[in-house]
Amino acid sequence: MSGKVTLVGAGPGDPGLLTVRGLEVLSQADVVVYDRLISPAVLDLIPTDARRIDVGKNAGCHPVPQHEINQILLREALAGHNVVRLKGGDPFVFGRGGEELEALARGGAAFEEVPGVTSAIAAAAYGGIPATHRDYASSLHIITGHARKDGPLNIDFEALVRVKGTLIFLMGVTALPRIVEGLLGAGMDPATPAAMVENGTLPSQRRCGAGLADLPERAAEMGIHSPALIIVGGVCALASKLCWFEGRLLYGKRILVTRPKDRAGTLSSILRTKGAEVVEFPCIETRPILPNPSLEAALEGISDYEWLGFTSPAGVEAFWRCLRAMGKDARALGGVKLAAVGSATGKALEDHGLAADLIPEVFDAAHLGESLARAASGKVLLLRAEEGSAALTEALAAARVEYRDIPVYRTVYQHPDAPELRKELEAGRFDYVIFTSASTVKGLVSAMGQETDFSHVTGLCIGSQTAAEAEKYGISVKIAEKASIDALVDLAVRADEKV
Repeated sequence: MSGKVTLVGAGPGDPGLLTVRGLEVLSQADVVVYDRLISPAVLDLIPTDARRIDVGKNAGCHPVPQHEINQILLREALAGHNVVRLKGGDPFVFGRGGEELEALARGGAAFEEVPGVTSAIAAAAYGGIPATHRDYASSLHIITGHARKDGPLNIDFEALVRVKGTLIFLMGVTALPRIVEGLLGAGMDPATPAAMVENGTLPSQRRCGAGLADLPERAAEMGIHSPALIIVGGVCALASKLCWFEGRLLYGKRILVTRPKDRAGTLSSILRTKGAEVVEFPCIETRPILPNPSLEAALEGISDYEWLGFTSPAGVEAFWRCLRAMGKDARALGGVKLAAVGSATGKALEDHGLAADLIPEVFDAAHLGESLARAASGKVLLLRAEEGSAALTEALAAARVEYRDIPVYRTVYQHPDAPELRKELEAGRFDYVIFTSASTVKGLVSAMGQETDFSHVTGLCIGSQTAAEAEKYGISVKIAEKASIDALVDLAVRADEKV
């Protein structure tokens, strides 16, 4: 079996800047060999069954030398694996990508290169700095600010000053004083606009602006550290007007999302789009109950029921999976009416060509029960979690509506080893933790341990039942106006407002 290495540029950190081809290749990987500067959000895109090999390098510290990285790639490819070599930015812009492909060529391994968005352009753009502009610069020059250990900078400063273009220095944080000294010594005006962009394109991005001569002092005051790029030229004067990134509604906010991994994507994506730094910690997983003889029997006798009620998208998916396994489709439902607890569950039905006949104004189990109690004149079939809220069945029982309650999925609590996350929670290093169900609260507490101090945690909760569960553990809560993802995001945006 023949293997292959695909060298993929992961971009500067924002997962939205990973190319379509890069994502396609990554999704098919058997082995992923990655560097330090790959953002966690991009690493989350690696298939769960792919083997990960971390060869990360810090400035001045290379725990896995380059020649060994080359051998790892060659060995894995010759063993028949589909290998993705994931590198920050673009692999051919000071990324040593050419060296790695040369080693593969010498060793007889197949390879491909997928270019990435270079941080030289992207980080500057996210800082509101265009690389070129007709009024300021007609050329762009990308220079490495990295020098060999204890060696001089191999830069022709006089040539750079003469071209009068935009200068972008990568890997130059530690060499910043020498770079500025070199440019000034070659005759550049000390007042030339200059900037540094730290953690470019990430939610933790910071921009430092000053005249060239003052840039080292300003950067030291702000504590700018690697990874950061240095930009010199008139275009830097535009940053204050064009820095759209720092004006986003959730810029500077750090949010923990506790949803199951298969449900977290949409919420996390919206939060990131609005500027938040999102950490995903899927502490629960929903699993369909299979085989499920009770569900199969109920579906065979579906005509006995007037209403079919769902309390989550997971219930819809478990129902549909069982229906299809029985060789049936939507036609088997006949005239049965469908009730959904909220818009997300309604959307899950729509995805299978089904329309909800009833969605309560308030998206929770109690209000679904009350709505069904008013609407039902016949028997109700509830398909929901193994530990479903009693508020739903209590409402039906109080109205003397006949029902059958069948568990179609169960919630499994995850216990990943996350001591650092526990420390961060106890230290209040998250602005908010988002809980989309009482189960996600229980999952987080189960993973962290009940002895964890949650007094510094502010939970954004999808409803009152979820909030009540969070308050049991000393978590401060804020409740969304509606039980929907959009309402949760809106709550995150306005959570700091004084009521």
